[in-house]
Amino acid sequence: MSGHLKISVLDLVGMRPDELAGAAIARTVHTAQHVERLGYTRYWLAEHHSIAGLACSATSVLIGHVAGQTSTIRVGSGGVMLPNHAPLAVAEQFGTLASLYPGRIDLGLGRAPGSDQATMRAMRRDIRSTGDDFPELVAELRGYLGAPRPGQQVHAYPGEGTNVPVTLLGSSGFSAQLAGELGLPFAFAAHFAPQYVEPALELYRRSFRPSATLAEPYAMAGLPVIAADTEAESRRLLTTPQQRFLALIRNQPIEQKPPVDSMDGLWNLAERQAVEARLGLAIVGDRKSVQTQLQRTVDWLGLDEVLAVTDTYDQADRLRSYGILAEAAQDVQTSHLVAA
Repeated sequence: MSGHLKISVLDLVGMRPDELAGAAIARTVHTAQHVERLGYTRYWLAEHHSIAGLACSATSVLIGHVAGQTSTIRVGSGGVMLPNHAPLAVAEQFGTLASLYPGRIDLGLGRAPGSDQATMRAMRRDIRSTGDDFPELVAELRGYLGAPRPGQQVHAYPGEGTNVPVTLLGSSGFSAQLAGELGLPFAFAAHFAPQYVEPALELYRRSFRPSATLAEPYAMAGLPVIAADTEAESRRLLTTPQQRFLALIRNQPIEQKPPVDSMDGLWNLAERQAVEARLGLAIVGDRKSVQTQLQRTVDWLGLDEVLAVTDTYDQADRLRSYGILAEAAQDVQTSHLVAA
C-alpha cells in the first residue's frame, strides 16, 4: 500500500557556546510547537551524557516538558539507552508520561551507552557490559508496560497496562534483527552511521515476524536535513553540522557554531573525508532538490518515515528548513506505508 511519507524530528537539544541549557531547551519547545503546526508526526529527543554542547541527558524530563507545551504531536525518546537504566524505572517514567499525555508518548530504545566508559562508571553501569543482554532488558521493560501476569511480584505503577509503543533504534544489525524478530518498528541512526543503513534495514526485513504491533515491517531513519530557499544557502548552513562533526572527531566540545562561507582551512583532507562520511546521507538543498533527494532515499531504503536532524545555528533557519521539508514531503510517496 502506498502513501505519503511521514516526517518527524529527532532533537539532540544542541547548545551554542556559553549558552545556558535553559535557552537550548526553550528553543526545543519552540521548534516542537512549530513542527506540530506543520503536521509532523512525532518529536523525539535523544539521550547523551557528559557531552559538552548537548542538553539532552534527562530525556524523560524533556519529553514531559515538550509534551506539556504541545497538544497533538507524538513526543518520545530517540532513544532511551536501555543498558544505562533499570527497566522498571523506565517503565515507571514512561508510564507516568503516558498517563499524563495519553496516546502521545513513544518509547524508542537503544543499546548503545550514549557516553564513554568513565561516564558509564559514574552512572553505576556495568562497564563490562557489551549490550548482549539488550533483548532481555527489552523483554523485561515491555513486561512491566503490559498486562499483569500471574505470579508477577514487581509492578510498574504507573506503567502497567499502558503498553507504551516501543520502537527499537540502532546503528548496526543487532537491534535491526531483534526488532524484526519481535515485530516492532525499527529506526536506524543514519544521521551519523549512514554506511550501515542498507544492510541493517535488509536484515530487519528478513528477520521480521508479524506481531500484535505490526503486520509488516515499519522502517524509519534519522537523516540530516538542511533545507533553504536556495541551494547556495543550504550549503552554507550545512557548515554548522560539518563543524560539529569536525569537533566530535577532534574530541572537542560540539556546541553549535555559526555557518561559514567555506570550510577550507578549517579541516585537513582526512578530517574532511571523515566528516563527509558521517553526513553521507544528508539531504541538503532547496524545496525541489530536497523532494528529489527524499524520494530517492525513500525508494532506495524503503522508508516509511524520516526523522529529520536539523542542526542550524539560527533558529529561524531551522524553522524554515522544517517548513520546506514539510512542503517537499507532501509529494514524496512510499510504497508500503503501514501505521506505526
